[in-house]
Amino acid sequence: MTKAKKYWLLKTEPESYSIQHLAREPDQTTFWDGVRNYQARNYMRDDMRIGDGVFIYHSNANPPAVAGTATIVRESYPDFTSWDKKNHHFDPKSTQSEPRWFMVDIKLDKIFDAPLGLPTLREVKALKDMVLLQKGSRLFSWGLSF
Repeated sequence: MTKAKKYWLLKTEPESYSIQHLAREPDQTTFWDGVRNYQARNYMRDDMRIGDGVFIYHSNANPPAVAGTATIVRESYPDFTSWDKKNHHFDPKSTQSEPRWFMVDIKLDKIFDAPLGLPTLREVKALKDMVLLQKGSRLFSWGLSF
């Protein structure tokens, strides 16, 4: 039985890493590191699969919006930035033998001509149950199946 393709929303602050940064990467591909939320980590580690779709969401932007799409091209593996004492994602409790944090690789599909803000997304009936679109949600990664 084939599992349904899932769609994930990955949240980033555009001044730290935007969809335009992704567009400038070799092969327009990067690892999605630095997730330090356990529930989001669990989705990334346990549920994200190659071929799943990704919405790149610029948070802390004016307005916050989905800036484009990407695809997961490598499934979960340990987030090596958590072991680097010079990296701001360093976590002394995460080790190579017992990693605490994970990441996936994504490849850019499309940058939207006009970003899709929260009011527009809330009008899309297929997204009505998406947790991130509900008041008070602040999680990093959420998935939908269509």
